[in-house]
Amino acid sequence: MSSVIRAAADPDLDAVAAIYDQEVAHSIATFDQEPRPRTYWESRLASVEVGDHLLVAEDQVLGVVGYAYSSSYRPRPAYLHTRETSVYLAEAARGRGLGRALYDKLIDRMREDDVHTAVAVIALPNPASVALHEAVGFRHVGTLGEVGRKFGRWIDTAWFQLDLAVGATEDDDRLT
Repeated sequence: MSSVIRAAADPDLDAVAAIYDQEVAHSIATFDQEPRPRTYWESRLASVEVGDHLLVAEDQVLGVVGYAYSSSYRPRPAYLHTRETSVYLAEAARGRGLGRALYDKLIDRMREDDVHTAVAVIALPNPASVALHEAVGFRHVGTLGEVGRKFGRWIDTAWFQLDLAVGATEDDDRLT
């Protein structure tokens, strides 16, 4: 099956929501416990913040089978050049390299926007997500124990970080 990675558009949002809703209902990949309304996805798509992106993986036969996004890490101005990232794939799309393809494109977009640091939070255990993040260059920077509770159990989160501004100095415009 052939797939393309591209910027999301409004007609993709129902498929994106369906992928996410599966994770909400059946996994610890997200700590949401209820589906997000379509307006949530519309606002993510409409974001004009530099460094915010919503990309989809579209299979020629199956349609949208995955997505990745980057969004504000924290609302304070000093975090402007840091983005939090996530990648989600439909069950049928896993193991085909689409997570890597989505992340590669997302990282390129963030670099074009002069994002300095990307952060990802992974609920544990999730060896596939850990492997994906390490494969694209993220490094594990810490683990928080039992910070989430879902499906009747406590869940740890691993924090991963990717330096997107290799060679940047304190005088670099990206840091101001």
